[in-house]
Amino acid sequence: MIKKIFQAKMSSRNMSLLKSVTLPLLAVMLLLPARLDSQRPGIKAFGEPLVFGVHADPVISWFSSDIDSVRNDGARSGINFGITIYRFFGPNYAISTGLNLISTGGRLVTRDTTTFDLTSGVDPTVPGNTAIVYKIQYLSIPIGLKLQTNQIGYVTIFVDLGLDPKIVIGGKVDIDDLENQKAPGEIKNFNISYHALAGIEYGIGGNTAVVLGIGFDNNFADITKDYDQIPFNQPADKISHKMLSIRLGVNF
Repeated sequence: MIKKIFQAKMSSRNMSLLKSVTLPLLAVMLLLPARLDSQRPGIKAFGEPLVFGVHADPVISWFSSDIDSVRNDGARSGINFGITIYRFFGPNYAISTGLNLISTGGRLVTRDTTTFDLTSGVDPTVPGNTAIVYKIQYLSIPIGLKLQTNQIGYVTIFVDLGLDPKIVIGGKVDIDDLENQKAPGEIKNFNISYHALAGIEYGIGGNTAVVLGIGFDNNFADITKDYDQIPFNQPADKISHKMLSIRLGVNF
Protein backbone atom coordinates (compact mmCIF):
# COMPACT_ATOMS: atom_id res chain seq x y z
CA MET A 1 0.00 0.00 0.00
CA ILE A 2 2.82 2.41 0.88
CA LYS A 3 4.54 1.61 -2.41
CA LYS A 4 1.34 2.34 -4.40
CA ILE A 5 0.93 5.72 -2.66
CA PHE A 6 4.59 6.51 -3.34
CA GLN A 7 4.17 5.61 -7.03
CA ALA A 8 1.10 7.86 -7.30
CA LYS A 9 3.02 10.76 -5.76
CA MET A 10 5.95 10.14 -8.10
CA SER A 11 3.60 10.13 -11.11
CA SER A 12 2.18 13.51 -10.05
CA ARG A 13 5.68 14.88 -9.53
CA ASN A 14 6.77 13.65 -12.95
CA MET A 15 3.80 15.36 -14.62
CA SER A 16 4.69 18.61 -12.86
CA LEU A 17 8.34 18.18 -13.85
CA LEU A 18 7.45 17.70 -17.51
CA LYS A 19 5.33 20.85 -17.50
CA SER A 20 7.93 22.91 -15.63
CA VAL A 21 10.73 21.88 -17.98
CA THR A 22 8.99 21.62 -21.35
CA LEU A 23 6.60 24.57 -21.44
CA PRO A 24 9.09 27.35 -20.58
CA LEU A 25 11.68 25.87 -22.95
CA LEU A 26 9.12 25.59 -25.73
CA ALA A 27 7.99 29.18 -25.23
CA VAL A 28 11.56 30.46 -25.36
CA MET A 29 12.37 28.47 -28.51
CA LEU A 30 9.26 29.70 -30.31
CA LEU A 31 9.66 33.35 -29.30
CA LEU A 32 13.44 33.64 -29.72
CA PRO A 33 13.35 33.42 -33.54
CA ALA A 34 10.79 36.24 -33.65
CA ARG A 35 13.09 38.38 -31.54
CA LEU A 36 16.01 37.62 -33.84
CA ASP A 37 13.87 38.29 -36.95
CA SER A 38 12.87 41.70 -35.63
CA GLN A 39 16.55 42.65 -35.47
CA ARG A 40 17.32 41.60 -39.06
CA PRO A 41 16.85 44.19 -41.82
CA GLY A 42 13.92 43.38 -44.09
CA ILE A 43 12.52 40.65 -41.83
CA LYS A 44 9.32 41.28 -39.96
CA ALA A 45 8.78 39.65 -36.56
CA PHE A 46 6.59 36.55 -36.95
CA GLY A 47 6.80 37.13 -40.72
CA GLU A 48 8.11 33.63 -41.45
CA PRO A 49 5.50 30.88 -41.75
CA LEU A 50 4.32 28.20 -39.42
CA VAL A 51 4.20 24.78 -41.10
CA PHE A 52 2.02 21.97 -39.76
CA GLY A 53 2.23 18.28 -40.48
CA VAL A 54 0.88 14.88 -39.51
CA HIS A 55 2.66 11.55 -39.52
CA ALA A 56 2.19 7.84 -38.86
CA ASP A 57 5.60 6.21 -38.46
CA PRO A 58 6.23 2.44 -38.27
CA VAL A 59 8.68 1.81 -35.42
CA ILE A 60 11.09 -0.97 -34.48
CA SER A 61 12.25 -0.74 -30.84
CA TRP A 62 14.55 -2.65 -28.53
CA PHE A 63 16.36 -2.36 -25.19
CA SER A 64 20.02 -2.26 -24.22
CA SER A 65 21.44 -3.04 -20.77
CA ASP A 66 24.57 -1.94 -18.96
CA ILE A 67 25.04 -5.26 -17.10
CA ASP A 68 25.62 -8.82 -18.33
CA SER A 69 22.91 -10.43 -16.19
CA VAL A 70 20.15 -8.53 -18.03
CA ARG A 71 20.05 -8.57 -21.82
CA ASN A 72 17.91 -7.61 -24.76
CA ASP A 73 15.91 -10.49 -26.26
CA GLY A 74 14.77 -9.03 -29.55
CA ALA A 75 12.88 -6.12 -31.04
CA ARG A 76 9.18 -5.25 -31.21
CA SER A 77 7.24 -3.35 -33.82
CA GLY A 78 5.15 -0.30 -33.02
CA ILE A 79 3.72 2.94 -34.33
CA ASN A 80 4.22 6.67 -33.75
CA PHE A 81 1.23 8.93 -34.50
CA GLY A 82 1.67 12.65 -34.19
CA ILE A 83 1.51 16.22 -35.37
CA THR A 84 4.48 18.46 -36.12
CA ILE A 85 4.85 22.23 -36.00
CA TYR A 86 7.74 24.12 -37.59
CA ARG A 87 8.40 27.78 -36.78
CA PHE A 88 10.77 29.04 -39.49
CA PHE A 89 13.21 31.83 -38.72
CA GLY A 90 14.91 31.72 -42.11
CA PRO A 91 14.43 29.93 -45.43
CA ASN A 92 16.43 26.90 -44.27
CA TYR A 93 16.02 26.83 -40.47
CA ALA A 94 13.11 26.12 -38.16
CA ILE A 95 12.28 25.29 -34.56
CA SER A 96 10.43 21.97 -34.54
CA THR A 97 7.93 20.72 -31.99
CA GLY A 98 4.64 18.83 -31.86
CA LEU A 99 2.90 16.03 -30.03
CA ASN A 100 3.49 12.29 -30.46
CA LEU A 101 1.66 9.20 -29.22
CA ILE A 102 4.13 6.31 -29.40
CA SER A 103 3.18 2.65 -28.94
CA THR A 104 6.31 0.55 -28.66
CA GLY A 105 8.16 -1.87 -26.39
CA GLY A 106 10.85 -4.51 -26.20
CA ARG A 107 11.95 -7.82 -24.68
CA LEU A 108 14.25 -8.38 -21.70
CA VAL A 109 15.76 -11.52 -20.19
CA THR A 110 17.28 -11.68 -16.69
CA ARG A 111 19.80 -14.41 -15.89
CA ASP A 112 18.60 -14.90 -12.31
CA THR A 113 15.15 -15.59 -10.89
CA THR A 114 13.26 -12.42 -9.94
CA THR A 115 9.78 -11.37 -8.85
CA PHE A 116 7.75 -8.87 -10.87
CA ASP A 117 5.41 -6.18 -9.51
CA LEU A 118 2.00 -6.22 -11.22
CA THR A 119 -1.06 -4.06 -10.56
CA SER A 120 -3.28 -7.14 -10.38
CA GLY A 121 -1.64 -8.10 -7.07
CA VAL A 122 -0.26 -11.31 -8.56
CA ASP A 123 3.48 -10.78 -8.33
CA PRO A 124 4.83 -13.67 -10.41
CA THR A 125 8.20 -15.30 -9.88
CA VAL A 126 10.06 -15.10 -13.16
CA PRO A 127 12.58 -17.93 -13.71
CA GLY A 128 15.99 -17.00 -15.06
CA ASN A 129 16.27 -16.64 -18.86
CA THR A 130 12.50 -16.07 -19.21
CA ALA A 131 11.58 -13.34 -21.68
CA ILE A 132 9.54 -10.42 -20.36
CA VAL A 133 7.74 -8.55 -23.14
CA TYR A 134 7.17 -4.86 -22.44
CA LYS A 135 4.37 -2.89 -24.15
CA ILE A 136 4.85 0.83 -23.52
CA GLN A 137 2.93 3.92 -24.60
CA TYR A 138 4.60 7.32 -24.48
CA LEU A 139 3.22 10.84 -24.83
CA SER A 140 6.08 12.90 -26.23
CA ILE A 141 6.64 16.60 -26.89
CA PRO A 142 9.71 16.84 -29.15
CA ILE A 143 11.72 20.05 -29.32
CA GLY A 144 14.34 20.35 -32.03
CA LEU A 145 16.06 22.24 -34.82
CA LYS A 146 15.22 21.51 -38.44
CA LEU A 147 17.72 22.26 -41.21
CA GLN A 148 16.71 21.96 -44.85
CA THR A 149 18.06 22.62 -48.32
CA ASN A 150 16.54 24.91 -50.90
CA GLN A 151 13.96 23.10 -52.99
CA ILE A 152 15.54 21.12 -55.84
CA GLY A 153 12.80 20.52 -58.37
CA TYR A 154 10.02 19.15 -56.16
CA VAL A 155 12.37 17.81 -53.47
CA THR A 156 13.68 19.35 -50.23
CA ILE A 157 16.21 17.44 -48.11
CA PHE A 158 16.08 17.96 -44.33
CA VAL A 159 17.47 16.86 -40.98
CA ASP A 160 15.84 17.37 -37.57
CA LEU A 161 17.82 17.05 -34.31
CA GLY A 162 16.47 17.54 -30.81
CA LEU A 163 15.21 16.29 -27.47
CA ASP A 164 12.02 14.39 -26.61
CA PRO A 165 10.59 14.68 -23.07
CA LYS A 166 8.29 11.68 -22.59
CA ILE A 167 5.56 10.61 -20.15
CA VAL A 168 4.66 6.93 -19.95
CA ILE A 169 0.85 6.77 -20.23
CA GLY A 170 0.60 2.99 -20.49
CA GLY A 171 2.77 0.07 -19.46
CA LYS A 172 1.94 -3.63 -19.78
CA VAL A 173 3.95 -6.84 -19.85
CA ASP A 174 3.65 -10.43 -21.04
CA ILE A 175 5.30 -13.06 -18.81
CA ASP A 176 4.74 -16.63 -19.98
CA ASP A 177 0.96 -17.20 -19.79
CA LEU A 178 0.29 -13.85 -18.13
CA GLU A 179 -0.53 -11.45 -20.96
CA ASN A 180 -1.27 -7.72 -21.04
CA GLN A 181 -0.62 -7.31 -17.32
CA LYS A 182 -0.49 -3.71 -16.10
CA ALA A 183 2.91 -3.02 -14.56
CA PRO A 184 3.30 0.72 -13.77
CA GLY A 185 5.45 -0.20 -10.79
CA GLU A 186 8.09 -1.64 -13.11
CA ILE A 187 8.30 1.24 -15.61
CA LYS A 188 9.48 4.77 -14.83
CA ASN A 189 6.89 7.44 -15.55
CA PHE A 190 9.14 10.08 -17.08
CA ASN A 191 12.04 9.92 -19.52
CA ILE A 192 13.87 12.05 -22.04
CA SER A 193 15.62 11.08 -25.24
CA TYR A 194 17.39 12.59 -28.20
CA HIS A 195 16.14 12.18 -31.75
CA ALA A 196 17.77 12.37 -35.17
CA LEU A 197 15.55 12.41 -38.26
CA ALA A 198 16.59 12.81 -41.90
CA GLY A 199 14.61 12.60 -45.10
CA ILE A 200 12.98 14.35 -48.01
CA GLU A 201 9.85 16.40 -48.61
CA TYR A 202 8.24 16.06 -52.04
CA GLY A 203 6.00 18.94 -53.06
CA ILE A 204 2.66 17.89 -54.53
CA GLY A 205 1.06 21.30 -54.93
CA GLY A 206 0.84 24.58 -53.06
CA ASN A 207 2.30 24.25 -49.58
CA THR A 208 1.57 20.52 -49.36
CA ALA A 209 4.43 18.04 -49.31
CA VAL A 210 4.75 14.31 -48.72
CA VAL A 211 7.43 13.48 -46.14
CA LEU A 212 9.60 10.34 -46.19
CA GLY A 213 12.51 9.79 -43.82
CA ILE A 214 14.29 7.63 -41.29
CA GLY A 215 14.69 8.45 -37.60
CA PHE A 216 16.49 7.20 -34.51
CA ASP A 217 15.53 7.85 -30.87
CA ASN A 218 17.45 6.85 -27.73
CA ASN A 219 16.43 7.43 -24.09
CA PHE A 220 18.98 9.03 -21.79
CA ALA A 221 17.56 7.59 -18.56
CA ASP A 222 16.75 4.11 -17.27
CA ILE A 223 13.26 3.02 -18.36
CA THR A 224 12.76 0.29 -15.73
CA LYS A 225 12.46 0.46 -11.95
CA ASP A 226 14.60 -1.91 -9.87
CA TYR A 227 13.54 -3.44 -6.54
CA ASP A 228 16.51 -5.19 -4.94
CA GLN A 229 14.72 -5.98 -1.66
CA ILE A 230 13.13 -9.35 -0.87
CA PRO A 231 11.11 -10.86 -2.55
CA PHE A 232 11.84 -9.00 -5.81
CA ASN A 233 15.64 -9.42 -6.00
CA GLN A 234 15.86 -7.39 -9.18
CA PRO A 235 19.37 -6.41 -10.34
CA ALA A 236 20.34 -2.74 -10.42
CA ASP A 237 20.69 -1.91 -14.09
CA LYS A 238 20.21 0.84 -16.65
CA ILE A 239 17.88 -0.15 -19.47
CA SER A 240 17.93 2.20 -22.44
CA HIS A 241 15.05 2.21 -24.93
CA LYS A 242 16.00 2.67 -28.60
CA MET A 243 13.68 3.22 -31.56
CA LEU A 244 14.24 3.15 -35.31
CA SER A 245 11.37 4.65 -37.32
CA ILE A 246 10.30 5.36 -40.88
CA ARG A 247 8.78 8.83 -41.24
CA LEU A 248 5.58 8.77 -43.32
CA GLY A 249 3.86 12.12 -43.22
CA VAL A 250 2.32 15.12 -44.92
CA ASN A 251 3.17 18.79 -44.32
CA PHE A 252 0.71 21.60 -45.02
